[in-house]
Amino acid sequence: MAGFLLGAASMFAVTYSTQAILPELGRSFGVSPAEAGLTISVVVLALAAGAWIWGPFSDRYGRKRSIVLASALLVLPTVGAALAPNFATLLAFRTLQGLCMPGLLTSGVPYVAEMFVPRIGGRAMGYYVASLVAGGLIGRLGVGLLAAVAGWRWAIGVLAVLPLLAAFLMQRTLVAMPVQTGGGGTFHGVLRQLRNPILLRATVAGSAFYFTFVGCFSYVVYRLERPPFDLGPAAGSLIFVLWILGAAAPALGRLADRLGWQRLAFLALALAALGLGLSFPATLPTLVVGLALVTLANFSGVTAAQLGVAGSASVDRGAASAVYFSLYYAIGSLGAYLPGLAWERYGWEGVAVTGFAALAAAAAVLLLAGALRGPPTE
Repeated sequence: MAGFLLGAASMFAVTYSTQAILPELGRSFGVSPAEAGLTISVVVLALAAGAWIWGPFSDRYGRKRSIVLASALLVLPTVGAALAPNFATLLAFRTLQGLCMPGLLTSGVPYVAEMFVPRIGGRAMGYYVASLVAGGLIGRLGVGLLAAVAGWRWAIGVLAVLPLLAAFLMQRTLVAMPVQTGGGGTFHGVLRQLRNPILLRATVAGSAFYFTFVGCFSYVVYRLERPPFDLGPAAGSLIFVLWILGAAAPALGRLADRLGWQRLAFLALALAALGLGLSFPATLPTLVVGLALVTLANFSGVTAAQLGVAGSASVDRGAASAVYFSLYYAIGSLGAYLPGLAWERYGWEGVAVTGFAALAAAAAVLLLAGALRGPPTE
């Protein structure tokens, strides 16, 4: 599992490598907070588009080939982003990064479901999510601290080493698994999954967590730079240490085995709402506790949702993963932009309210679908 988890971690590190340094990018290129947030939005939009290519590709040519190829392709645009001479070029390279990443992501969930879940249950998806957490810590905390010492270009450029090493290790260690399809070609496989109610519920739940999480952690760095906090970039980036809570993901996977993924997702929605509420007061302890709850809720909800995706289909799992991640990242891209507009006009309260709206919408879908009445295995 080690090479695969390194590949997943490297992808996530690159995805969010600009999040902790948005204020620095704004000063470097002379752009607003919402515009700086586009360095995240373009990546996740490209992820959403690329999922439609890489998901069916993995159904046809195999998960291993997809995962290794995507990791290798990610190296060059990562170097390009570090060398970008202007903001438009930076966005272009970030878009290319996003187009490469679905090969790792949309193939990763079905690969875990096919290779590891039969052996160790929901804990396997927890390990996968935990590897994404590790990548997130590197991409946020590591980049934030290194940028304070060596500048943001070195901080994001050095990340190219991770997918390069991962591609080498995965080529040598991953097992090529046979892939089951439902027949009728790629188009019919995608159509089948678009009519899959369990998959769509998992997608709504996962997207709400992602939107809220991206919004909170993209703009909290701006809040921490202002009174009454007045923290510098390096100190402000320490807020991303909260990602360490993602180490609980394997245990959360086991909890999903007991409760059912939909019940766990609903509980996580309530926990995220509580965390947002605690973040309102302008004091560091309540802000940290509130964001800690949002973080724990996110990893609980995402682990639950991805188990829902894995269990929603026995064939065309690449197509199912493409449906999930394309919508997940399309909605999540708004989480890097819309809360920025709310921040510019209403401050942190505006950011929190956008999160409340996303969480409430997901809770309504789960309740209306009767998700909480079903058996844990549903």
